[in-house]
Amino acid sequence: MLNSRKALATLAWSLLSLAPAFGADTALGTDPQASGGSQFEALVREGDAAEAQFNPDRALPFYLKAHSERPSDPQILLKIAKQYSDSTLAISDPNENRRRIEKALEYSQRAAELDPHSPVALLSKAVCYGKLGLYSDTREKIEYSRLVKVYAEQALAADPKYAYAHDVLGQWEYNVASLGLTKRFLIALIYGGIPQASTAEGVRHLEMAVQLEPNTASHRLGLGFAYLANGEPMKARRLFEQVMAMPCRELYDTDCHSQAERALASL
Repeated sequence: MLNSRKALATLAWSLLSLAPAFGADTALGTDPQASGGSQFEALVREGDAAEAQFNPDRALPFYLKAHSERPSDPQILLKIAKQYSDSTLAISDPNENRRRIEKALEYSQRAAELDPHSPVALLSKAVCYGKLGLYSDTREKIEYSRLVKVYAEQALAADPKYAYAHDVLGQWEYNVASLGLTKRFLIALIYGGIPQASTAEGVRHLEMAVQLEPNTASHRLGLGFAYLANGEPMKARRLFEQVMAMPCRELYDTDCHSQAERALASL
């Protein structure tokens, strides 16, 4: 049992290294009971400007104030969730990171309650559970992994052309499939198992994400790793080289470049 526990402790990166962003921004919803529209819109503009400068800590207070103006606007809730999640990129304290991701999940869940069929709200929950898995014990990692798949599939059912839902499902598929039979057996023996997965299905989802959003670096990076997991290193190399050539348009693009560079060096 000691060896089994030691083996399971190495699964953190494999189970849940999932999509880093919540997806494309969506238009703001409308709260029929809202008041002070001009103040609300000014706050959102300030938050959007800070977010465009890759500064989630500066954007967050504006969105929180906008939320106080329109507490039932699901899109503002999702913007708040995204800032809490994105802000962890610059934080090294795991306890603070977990606190912020839990806050992101709280706002994502509230958005999903207000708009149960919103693919962005559903995927936000999937991403939050994926990130929480990075700061959890093995039992929690496995449970959160199941929830990632559930909510990503629900997001894709709500919008079959949602590129980030394909991205998250693709990464889930190839990461879980890459665990191998022995580790999957141990997980089933001790924790009740996780759903079946395949590297080919991971490639399929990530190819669709790239097809839908060809200018998004994270989709191409994910597809490169899916090709590696599927035993196609030449295809992976081409994708990593493409990522390196892409401009930094989003908060996580610099990290995508770094991952692609390391992956190329290892091939």
